[in-house]
Amino acid sequence: MIRNPILPGFHPDPSICRVGETFYIATSTFEWYPGVRIYASEDMANWRFVAAPLNRAKLLDMRGNPDSCGIWAPCLSHDGDRFWLVYTDVKRLDGAYKDTHNYITACETIDGTWCDPWYVNSSGFDPSLFHDDDGRKWFVNMRWNHRGEGTGGNPKHASFDGILLQEWSPEKGLLGEAINIFDGTERGLTEAPHLFRRGDFYYLTTAEGGTGYDHAVTLARSREITGPYEVHPQKFVMSAAGASQHPVQRTGHGQYVEGPDGSHWHTYLMGRPIAGKDGKGRFCPLGRETGIARVVWQDDWLWLEDGGLLAPLDVRSDAAIPAVGASHYRFDEGLPHDFQWLRTPESGRIFRIEDGTLVLIGRESLGSWFEQALVARRQQHFHYRAETTVDFAPASYQEAAGLTTYYNRHKYHALLVSHELGVGRTLSIQSCPGNWPDCALEHPLQLPVELDYGPVRLAVEVDHAVQRFYWAQGEMDWRPVGPELNAAVISDEGGRGEHASFTGAFVGMVAYDTSGMAREARFSNFTYSPQGAE
Repeated sequence: MIRNPILPGFHPDPSICRVGETFYIATSTFEWYPGVRIYASEDMANWRFVAAPLNRAKLLDMRGNPDSCGIWAPCLSHDGDRFWLVYTDVKRLDGAYKDTHNYITACETIDGTWCDPWYVNSSGFDPSLFHDDDGRKWFVNMRWNHRGEGTGGNPKHASFDGILLQEWSPEKGLLGEAINIFDGTERGLTEAPHLFRRGDFYYLTTAEGGTGYDHAVTLARSREITGPYEVHPQKFVMSAAGASQHPVQRTGHGQYVEGPDGSHWHTYLMGRPIAGKDGKGRFCPLGRETGIARVVWQDDWLWLEDGGLLAPLDVRSDAAIPAVGASHYRFDEGLPHDFQWLRTPESGRIFRIEDGTLVLIGRESLGSWFEQALVARRQQHFHYRAETTVDFAPASYQEAAGLTTYYNRHKYHALLVSHELGVGRTLSIQSCPGNWPDCALEHPLQLPVELDYGPVRLAVEVDHAVQRFYWAQGEMDWRPVGPELNAAVISDEGGRGEHASFTGAFVGMVAYDTSGMAREARFSNFTYSPQGAE
């Protein structure tokens, strides 16, 4: 069996295509750099990372983008000659306006250098590109209505103003007038359009209901690409709305693909909620993940293979799926692809690899929207342990470096090596379970004087909604530091809730220097270890 999710941890908005025997999935990365992550598989079960295409300033510069902005919902396709990638760089989240700029780039190989982008429009987000049989290309995106009644934090259907279709070519750009081909169903919040053609019909897949627990995959069809589009007999291909006990929640935003053997598949976005630290509530620390389902055709409509609307946790497969163990990272050959940083294309200003170590260059504070030295990987298990070793000699309390569990500027915990006047090197915990960072230690912990400037080992263990930091130095055994912290806040639902945060929990290394002197911290290793069964 394939156990969903097939891409665990923060991997939302999966766009899938097939070239020959190989399937490819592209997922959103929001404010994390480089933009878009692409994975490949021949069996739908085992996926390998192959590209992060938006990796230079001409393709993407997100400095100043608010949390949960940046790259929303890419669309990956192939027209027989080249791969095409459509993406949005969102510059604003709150308020009536979204400022969504849509681009297209292309490449002959999935892991090659993608071309400088074509700017397309800014009328809305979640764009896609459809290559018709006659060679014409069609650009599709939802339109954002800044005059809508729901603008300002929780948009209602009026702000999601239909799905626009317009012909596009690399040589001439957009052609003709944009046509509104679909207003959606009463579920509302209609977005994420993808077109495909089968037999006599064009099919339009959309996501509805928002990215929370009312999310859904909606399907409509038409004999003409411009419509009118008839909605599926049960409206939705999948949705977990109203089925709170089902292990796969928040299902929506996916895309159909046919296998080389004639099999039929549909990706979808999903969440796996856990209870909060007090045993109450629903929280998704792993963010929105990627799942897969088998689908069947009946009467020229798609249905889940097992019927109903609930996406399956397990999918039948003959593929061998190896067990996942600990990941031990060294930096001898550059930054491993599991790691990303925030917003900036000028990575050399925040880190470099030197003599097999990751050197973080202290820049702005934790939570900056412009330039912070934070390099992290996704949390992909509810129970895990992460360890690193940092060599850092701070001269003041304005300089700090260490280990962090991080969602965004309002949701993180960090164990930091810093300096206190008259005390020397210290350990402190900066915790931000809301809008303002707090100190989880009443007094900073003084590091042993005899080991004052040696490397410090730092660790964190997260067990569902609870996390704890640890430290060690020299030959010491690991020692806990600080109280148990609330890990559930580092989730989609933490803070402002499921419709205001769209990424997922990360764990990684950070350094800042608010004096502006760019004090450097050296990290020699990093380990991420799943603990127990999920």
